[in-house]
Amino acid sequence: MSGYQALGGYYDRLMGSDVDYAARASYLLRLFARFGQQPKTLLDLACGSGKLTRELALCGLDMTGTDGSAEMLMQAQETVAGLSPEVLLLQQDMRELDLNDTVDGAVCTQDGLNHLCKTADIAAVLARLRLFIAPGGLFIFDVNTPYKHRELLGDRDFVLEEPGLLCLWRNHLDAATCTVTMELDFLEERPDGLYERTGDLVRERAYSLRTWEKLLAAAGFALLAVYADGTEEAPAADTDRWVLVAKNTRAAEEYVG
Repeated sequence: MSGYQALGGYYDRLMGSDVDYAARASYLLRLFARFGQQPKTLLDLACGSGKLTRELALCGLDMTGTDGSAEMLMQAQETVAGLSPEVLLLQQDMRELDLNDTVDGAVCTQDGLNHLCKTADIAAVLARLRLFIAPGGLFIFDVNTPYKHRELLGDRDFVLEEPGLLCLWRNHLDAATCTVTMELDFLEERPDGLYERTGDLVRERAYSLRTWEKLLAAAGFALLAVYADGTEEAPAADTDRWVLVAKNTRAAEEYVG
C-alpha cells in the first residue's frame, strides 16, 4: 500500500480543495436509500482527513473512521472534534480491519481501494468488511478506472500550486497492470522565505469491472450497481471514476469476531 507520510500533510490543500464533501455525503446517502436502506451506523474506510466523515455525522449517522496514515488521522481528529455523538477514529491497515461491533454499512471514497495493488490485498479487505457490515448491508465505494490511469494519468507530469506551496507530480504507468506510480515533491515556503522540500511516493492500480465483480463475489458481496461518479447513470467508456454498490450476503447467524 502507498504511504502518506508527506502527502498527508498537504492532501486537502492540493487535492481535496475542490471536493464538495457535503454534496458527496448527500449523494452516498441517496444511493443507500435507492436500495432501500437508511443506515444509522456507518464506517468510513480510508477516511483520510475526515471531511466526509464529518459531513455524514452531521447527517445524523453514528460514524467510525479508519485510516492507515497517522498523519491523516491527526487531521481527522481536528475535523471531527466537538461532534456529538463522538466520531470513533481508528488507525488500522484496512486489510486488518477490526471493529468492536457491526455497522449498518460502509463507504470508501477518493479511490482509497486503488492503493491496493494486489488482488489478494483487496480480497483481504473485503473479507474483513464482510464480517463487520451487517447482513444485507451495503458497501459503497469509488475507484479510478483503467481509462483514467491509461489516458488521464499515464506518464504525465503535473504542477499543483497553492500560496506558499508547490507540488511537482510525476507519473509512471505500468501498462501491463494499469498501475500508476506517482512521485510527489513538495516545496513549502518557510517563515524565513526559503523553501523546504519533502517527497512522497504513491502507487495506485486500476482494475476492470469484471475483476471487481469477481473479487466481490468471492468475498460474499453481490454487486448491485455501477455508476459514473456523482450520478445514478451507467458509466461510459471514458468515465474516469466508478461508484460501486455492493451488498453483503452474509447470513445473520454468522459470528462476528
